[in-house]
Amino acid sequence: MTARMEKLAHEIVRLQAELDREIEHRRKAFGWAVKGRLVQFEQGLVAEQRALRTSVAHFLARSAIGSIVSAPVIYSMIVPLVLIDLWTSLYQAICFRAYSIPRVKRSDYIALDRGQLGYLNWIEALNCSFCGYGNGVIAYVREVASRTEQYWCPIKHAIRISAPHDRYISFLEYGDAEGYRARLEAFRDQLRAPGNATDEHSSVRDIA
Repeated sequence: MTARMEKLAHEIVRLQAELDREIEHRRKAFGWAVKGRLVQFEQGLVAEQRALRTSVAHFLARSAIGSIVSAPVIYSMIVPLVLIDLWTSLYQAICFRAYSIPRVKRSDYIALDRGQLGYLNWIEALNCSFCGYGNGVIAYVREVASRTEQYWCPIKHAIRISAPHDRYISFLEYGDAEGYRARLEAFRDQLRAPGNATDEHSSVRDIA
């Protein structure tokens, strides 16, 4: 990674930290906070939220017929999602242990906390839980896959890809044969180093 690229990468990290602070300010404005992995609401806030809940009958009456008809197709995705969730967990339990790579903490990616929102009826809460699980599984699988890619093939593609994972920015340039032979083990060592694999910003560090 060039000095310019490293500078830009660190700027991205700085901006992400600033965004996290702004998000925390917004949480306080809406009267809730996270303690550990539990959401805590200010006193009386849940009752206020429940007053804004739409009944299931009213919710269904307002729903487009296409949404109702397509619902079974949407929820059928739970089968492949659960399978890939289980298979990915088994994969990293076996392979990451063999490679001495720290395993991805699944709970860091899958959150089912939206059901605590008082203004959601049970159908809306179920929909939100499904979306949280589905996107969480994809994020979890992506992190497992990105660690695998760093271990076996830390090389950028020749063509531009949309929204690459965080580790991609520090990968070797396409066609850098000498760099690949000289630095592949360094990428693996960085991945194995305590704290590095679980550090969301570790991908922006240059590898000597």
